[in-house]
Order: sequence, then structure tokens, then C-alpha cells
Amino acid sequence: MNFKGLKVLVVGTGISGIGAVKLLEEKEAVPILFDSNDKIVVDEVREKLLDGGKTSVYVGTLPDNVLKSIDMVILSPGVPVDIPLVKNFKDRGIKIWGEVELGFEFAKGDLLAVTGTNGKTTTTTLLGEIIKNHHGEDDVFVVGNIGNPYTLEALNTRDTSVTVAEISSFQLETIDKFRPKVSAILNITPDHLNRHITMENYVAVKEDIARNQTEEDCIVLNYDDEYTRSFADKVKAKVVFFTRKENPSTVNTGDLLYMDGDNIMYNDETVINVRDMILIGTHNYENVMAASGMALSYGVPMETVRETIRTFKAVEHRIEYVRTVDGVDYYNDSKGTNPDAAIKGIQAMVKPTILIGGGFDKKSSYDEWIRSFDGKVRYLLLMGQTASDIADCARSNGFNDIIFVNDMEEAVRTAREKSCPGDAVLLSPACASWGMFKNYEERGDIFKKLVREL
Repeated sequence: MNFKGLKVLVVGTGISGIGAVKLLEEKEAVPILFDSNDKIVVDEVREKLLDGGKTSVYVGTLPDNVLKSIDMVILSPGVPVDIPLVKNFKDRGIKIWGEVELGFEFAKGDLLAVTGTNGKTTTTTLLGEIIKNHHGEDDVFVVGNIGNPYTLEALNTRDTSVTVAEISSFQLETIDKFRPKVSAILNITPDHLNRHITMENYVAVKEDIARNQTEEDCIVLNYDDEYTRSFADKVKAKVVFFTRKENPSTVNTGDLLYMDGDNIMYNDETVINVRDMILIGTHNYENVMAASGMALSYGVPMETVRETIRTFKAVEHRIEYVRTVDGVDYYNDSKGTNPDAAIKGIQAMVKPTILIGGGFDKKSSYDEWIRSFDGKVRYLLLMGQTASDIADCARSNGFNDIIFVNDMEEAVRTAREKSCPGDAVLLSPACASWGMFKNYEERGDIFKKLVREL
């Protein structure tokens, strides 16, 4: 597609929007950057653009004459597709892409893409390391929802390149020709229902990662998840399953990753013994199986896969050990932004735990999270918009050791006061960070800073 001279509206001034503008400028399009938040300072946005940027920047309201001149729209992932502005363009037949689709349009080489409700970041990062160790670090790009926009790396890729992408449901809403050579759906549990409204909508968006795949491609699916298991019958791509719970003899499929005692197996070959891994938690066995399945399907030798897993450490903000203070271990699991992810954090704890939770309301249900405490949580410290709802849910499930805190500083201070040597303190909020923090990274960084100051 020729973008030269095309007037392209980029909606959203975050990192994805900036990445899209930079790529469009390189391709001689005429990008126009817009954000409905009128508190954004235009000069600060311009500082992030190439050479101060020739791009027009609008905040708050888009003038009618600009609105009518647009040839194409690029949406940042955080922009809902059902807002009036976007509907206006749809009604006019204007092409609407997401930032990921724009990156895919100009990227070269092969694409490996990971989606799912939980485990995306760990799986994507591990897969990226495996591919780098096989293919060479300089020609592998890890992009997407992991924090590095696809658009910022697309023009750096070559025909020999491999791009490993973490893809969110928000990004999948706006794909067109996006086609991974190897894809994976790790799991699907309720999340972002404030945006997708129903589970049916959410599941359908996740499944779109395989929309354009053919028999020449491969998809790795979680056999233990009802949604992803049933999806295998709908895809054209070759299916590789992984299972942590099932006996392999009960799974009627071709290639399979499974548990044999402490060993992660690929068909009849041992990938790794979990005792040889630095990663902790049974959920990480699933992440390792998914990354291994993708890498092996792409042709990476087993020994490279095995040795990379052996030395791989947890990603930042995902059950990340911070430090031990007075015999108490502190863990940062700020990436636990929904109840299912937070359950994985609790399951990884082997000590009595003071748990810090709460945040932005994504219309989640917290019953399963509370029930997963299973006598392990000594106190639940709650903050943010969801604090009262979570407390009510906890009490209805028989858990009453609840303390309300106003902010992270009070949470860390209270956790120290309530903990004893041999305990653990875990930040695993089960909620998004918005409202109190810019993102889960800032939330986790503040937690770690406060812990290091104890």
C-alpha cells in the first residue's frame, strides 16, 4: 500500500501513537495526531516526534475541516472502536487500522505472535530469548503489547528477521491482513469486559489472531482451556496443544507438550525438568510449554530451547522477587491485573502471605481469587476503586482479615507491620492500575522503591 501523501489520523498520543506517527512520516504520509484528552500538552507531545515533528497535533476536539480531510485512521490500542469518532469514520467507509496492523504492513521476515488473557509477557519474552539464541540477537525484534511498539521496529526488519510480538485483545480488534507464521493463544478467562462487554466478544477477538493463518502456519493452544481447546476445530493452521493437567494418552492430537512428573515433554522428548528452571509457579510451566511449542514448531533445536529456559528469569512485575526484610520476602506481581493472573501469583507463594490488592474496576468477579487464598493469605490489604467490592466479596467467601489502605506507601508500611519472619508480602492487585497509577509498571516500580527503602 502506498502511503505517500495520504492524510492519516493517528488517535492516541501514547507510545503506540508516537510510533505510528514516526513510521508514517518515514513513509511520506501526512500524519495528524489526535487525543481527546484536552489536558495533554501539545509541546510535550511534539518533543517525542521526529525532529520536533511536522505532524499536526490536536487535543480535546478535532476540527471539522480536519475530520473531513482524513483518508485513513490508525487507532492506538487504548482507543475503543465504538466511540462516536471511530463510528463516524466507519460510516464514511474510511479504512481503520490499529498500530499493530500498520507495523505488520511494513515489517519483513517472519512473525511469531502470542495472545491470551494471562502469561503473554513471560511467554513472549522467553520466546524472544529462545529465537535470539538460535537466530542471532541483531535480527530478532520483540514488540507489541510488551512495551515496544511494532511500528518503531518495522522498518528495521529485513527478509531474514524474526519478529516476536505480544498481542492484546485491544490490538486484535483492528487487524486486517495480520498473519503470524506461528501464533499462540495461552488461555482465555474473563478480562476487559468493561470494553468487550461479553465473553463471546472477548473470545472472538482473541481468536482473530489466527484469522489469516493458513495450512502453512502453526498455532499453539492450551488443551486445558475450554475456549482454546474448542478453537482447534476452527483454525486452518496446524495445531500444537500443550497441557499441564491431562494425561497425554487422553489427548487425540499430533504434536503435544505435557507434564510427566516434573518433566516438561514434547511428544516423547524431555524439554526440561522444572526443578532446573529459575521460574517458579505452575502457571510458568504452561508459559514454558507455550514458548517451547512455538519455538520448536518454528524449527529451533531442542537444545537451544532447553538451555534458554534453564537460565531464564521472571520478567519484571510478574512474581518478581524484590528483597527480604527482617525475614520477610517481598514480591512484585503488579502485572497481575485481573483475578485469574492474581490467582497464579497466590499459587506461586509457599509462605504465609500478606496480599496487597485492588485498583481500577474492569467489571471482574473476585470469588475465585478469594477462594484461591486457601488459608495462605494472612491479611488482605485493599486500595483503589474496587476496594469495597473486593472486601464484600471476601467476606461473602468467609475471609475477614481485611485492611483498607489509601495508597501504596500505606500498603507497604502496613504490610511490614503485620508480617512476621517467614512470611511473604505480595503485590498482586487483580485489578488494572488506572486511576492511581499510569500503568502497572509504575505501580510495580513504586512498590519496589518503597520496599527497598524499608
